[in-house]
Order: sequence, then C-alpha cells, then structure tokens
Amino acid sequence: MTPPRLSLATWHERQRSPLPEHVRGPAVDPAALTVGQVHLGLGAFHRAHQSVYTEDAAAATGETGWGVLGVTQRSARVAEQLDPQDGLYGVLTAGADATSLRLVGSLRQVAFPGRQTPVVLDALAAPTTHVVTLTVTEKGYRRGPDGGLDLTDPDVQADLAAAAADSDEPARTPVGLLVRGLVRRAKGAGTPLTVVCCDNLVDNGRVLARLVAQALDASPALAPVGAWAQDAVRFPCTMVDRIVPATTDAHRARATDLLGLHDEGLVVGEPFTQWVVEDRFAGPRPAWERAGATLTHDVAPYERAKLRVLNGTHSALAYLGALRGHATIAQAVADPDLAELARRYVDDDVLPTLVAPDGTDLAAYRDDVLTRFANPATGHTTVQVAMDGSQKLPLRLLSTAADRLAAGAVPHVAAVVLAGWVAYVRAASAGELVVAGRTVPLDDPAAAVLAEATRGTPEQAVDGVLALRDVVPAAVGEHPGFRAEVVSALHEHTS
Repeated sequence: MTPPRLSLATWHERQRSPLPEHVRGPAVDPAALTVGQVHLGLGAFHRAHQSVYTEDAAAATGETGWGVLGVTQRSARVAEQLDPQDGLYGVLTAGADATSLRLVGSLRQVAFPGRQTPVVLDALAAPTTHVVTLTVTEKGYRRGPDGGLDLTDPDVQADLAAAAADSDEPARTPVGLLVRGLVRRAKGAGTPLTVVCCDNLVDNGRVLARLVAQALDASPALAPVGAWAQDAVRFPCTMVDRIVPATTDAHRARATDLLGLHDEGLVVGEPFTQWVVEDRFAGPRPAWERAGATLTHDVAPYERAKLRVLNGTHSALAYLGALRGHATIAQAVADPDLAELARRYVDDDVLPTLVAPDGTDLAAYRDDVLTRFANPATGHTTVQVAMDGSQKLPLRLLSTAADRLAAGAVPHVAAVVLAGWVAYVRAASAGELVVAGRTVPLDDPAAAVLAEATRGTPEQAVDGVLALRDVVPAAVGEHPGFRAEVVSALHEHTS
C-alpha cells in the first residue's frame, strides 16, 4: 500500500500516533510563520543547511517573521515537489552508525521565476523582507573571465533591460532577478536589505556586491538605484559546510519507513554542519547564532581553513583514490597509504599556511574532516569530487603550494597531489582510467587544453601543466624545486 504524501494535513494526522525515536517534526509551527526571507536557488544544500538554521533560530527566539520564500532557478521541479507538501520536507541525517529524520517547516512558499517572477519581485521589494540568501552555484553568477558580471551574456542583458523598464517578464538569471528586486524595492519602501551569498566563492559577499554594482552601473536608468543600494544594502561574507549527497531511492525508502509518509522533497545531509557569517547586516536578521552559526567580523580565516584542509584534502583523495580504483571518498580514506598521505599533506603543507580562527583547533579540525570523509553514507564518489580540477585546484591546492614556496619550503605532498591530478588527466584523456569497472572520461571545462598539455613524457606533461597560467600561478609553475618534485611523483604513478 502506498503511504500518504507528506503535507500539513497528513503530518497533523501522523502526530496522533507515537513517532519513532529518531524522528521529529518542525521546530516551529509552519502555519504561524510569515515570510521575512527570500532564498534564491532552492536546491538540496539550502534545504539541508540555511533553512534548518533559520527554523532553529526562530524556535529559539519565538519569532514568527522568518518564514522563507524559496525561489527555484533552472526548472519548476522543486516547486512541483514541495507545493503539494505545503513546503514541508524532511532532512535525513545519515551518519556512519545511525540515521535520523527531522521535518522542516520554515519554507512557506516556493516560486519558479519562469512563471512567477512578479511574486518574487514583490517579495524582494516588501518591507517585511529583511534578508535574501543565495545558493545558485558558481556558474549561476554569470561571471566573465575577469570575474566580473558578463555583460555580453544575452540572459544578463535581458534581465538588465527588464530592470530598467521595471517589467514583470520572466527572470533569466539569479543576479538579474536580485537586481530587479532591488530596483522595485528602491522605488517602493526603500527599506534596507541584507543579501547573504552562501555559495563557495572566495570573499563571496564582496564578489556578489561587485556583480550587483556592475549591473546597476550598466544603465543610466539604474544609476539612482545604485546610489540607494550603496547605503541601504549589505553583502556579508559567509562560509558554509555540510556534505549533502544526492537523494537516492534508498534514502526515500528509509525516510518513508521512519515517518510513514512519502516525501518528494527529501534531502540528505551528514551529521556535521557549519555556518560562519560576517556580522554586517543592514537591518533585522534571524538569530542564527542561537542555532549554532558563528557570527564574526572576519570570515576569511574560516574560509581559508575550509578550502585548504577540507576541500584540498577532498581533491587529493579523489585523484589519488581514483587512480587506485577506489570508487568513493570513504574507500579512499580507508586506504592506509592514502589516509597517511592526507594527514601529512595537512600537517606538512597546509597548516603552516593558516592562522587558526578564534577558538579553532586546526589539528582537531583535520581529524574531524578525515572522520567525515570516512562516513560511507555521504556517498561522495572520487570521480564526482575530481570534476573541474582546473577550476578547483588553484584555490584548493596551488595557493597552498605558492605560500609554502614563498616561505622557502618546497611542499612535497602538494607536489605528489598535483602529480596525481596530472596522472588522472592523462589516464582519463586517453580513455585508460577505470574506476569500479567503468571507464571514466575527463570532466573539466578545460578538458581539451589539459589533454594537450599532458601529452608526452612525464617531464613534458608536468611542464605542460605548470605552464598553464590560468591554473598554475607563475611562482609555482616556474619553481625548479617544485617541478622536480612533481616530475618525480609522476614517474611513480606511471611506473
């Protein structure tokens, strides 16, 4: 028999019977909430992260004005999942040894810009909306080669034209939608607004502020709004962390067994969660610190530690693990040789480049990261993490190498990891990389360039990669000692 679908009505009915020990309902009454926050990019990460913090903050303070309007981006699929459920969905927390389920009710409305742009614009302009958050992925910001807004992008151009006309036509880009909301807000009540970028961009708040300023500067008709925004809108930086794997049929079956209701909007997360937010707001905000978030004057030390310890080690295990045939990160970190290499990478190369954030024990953070990677429930594959290395490694690995070289030390383990990436690229480009019985192609926006750069002998392949200035900084690529270490390690991979 098919169980009923999750909704406010079926949840109230379900509460008449005892719940299993590891199941709990929303921390606040969803029906009592009004919208005070708009979120752009209603993917799994937001639903397993910021939405949970917002609900827990409301529960801690008793405030009812922090319901969320969630805005999907590329399709109406999430709206179609959540609308019939009255915005309710479950977060399945999957640990190595235990699983729990909680329902979240902070999402009070879902909108798809393709059909409901006016709804979103009105919410962005409403004086009762005080905070906008974003998780639209790096690609969603439509940046050009210089990192600024790509004003040649046809979708960006269409949104800016709609902003100048203050029209209701469907929005095409997240930044365009935000800018159009700011235009309507400036022309209306003009109350202050805080825009919180939660994507994995370095200095993300200031990056978004620059994009918005460029958009408003692009048209004389928008100049007054740009002047207003300088005074009325704040863009704090953030650092977010929680592994949120794709929801599988097995996850849905487990959640249905626990709850007795079918949840089309289910998301999955690891037990660990972290949110660091720059304490720079234009007006009211949820009391996120009451829900476990860290409010600080400087996010940069936290961001740097995450990029280098967590993300850098993640990439190291992905490339070296895949070369050994490991399908998942959990399998890679269970490999004694790779676990030892990961620990040495952090201790020898990464930690000397970091200043510990207030109250943070970086050695303990390293151990926590490796423990999290060992959780098989996260389901992260080595091939998944290995994607887009040309974009990821400059910040995750090569910035560490540059700092160590500047300090007069050759980062030996970083060189081994870079050699692992070169070997991965060579094997995948040649159709010779097999992981878990499957031939793995190279998935990278620079795949053709990388394939050409890594041809020939190990020495030629290393020289080809080290010459890629869009990937490798000159101080690293031109250092003879580092080159020698990478060549030596690549010979070991090819022997």
